[in-house]
Amino acid sequence: MAKGAIFIGWGDLFPGYREKGLKVFNEAVQFNMRMQQQGEIENFEPVLLDYHGGDLAGFILIRGDREKLSRLRMNPEFESRNAKAALVVSNFGVIDAFIGDELQRRLADYQKQVSELG
Repeated sequence: MAKGAIFIGWGDLFPGYREKGLKVFNEAVQFNMRMQQQGEIENFEPVLLDYHGGDLAGFILIRGDREKLSRLRMNPEFESRNAKAALVVSNFGVIDAFIGDELQRRLADYQKQVSELG
């Protein structure tokens, strides 16, 4: 069961980059499928958001073991794909996310800190 996650979010495509954006997205999906087949990630879920007036147009949530996800973030191909994505979409970002038991641990610690501060 996944103990960690990576959230990769993006905004609108830059004007004139529709075809390039689709290419970059499809390459990212293929890369993630390969990482899943190799056991480097547990699974991933690409999500496109409906029009809502905000800055987030979609995201990919990658789930897996925290150590393997840390290695993934340092993978040169992962880094290059992120650099390419940042060239075609606005507000591109990659950030650690907390799910499952790790989420519960973080929330428990947060509650402890709130209680201590009064």
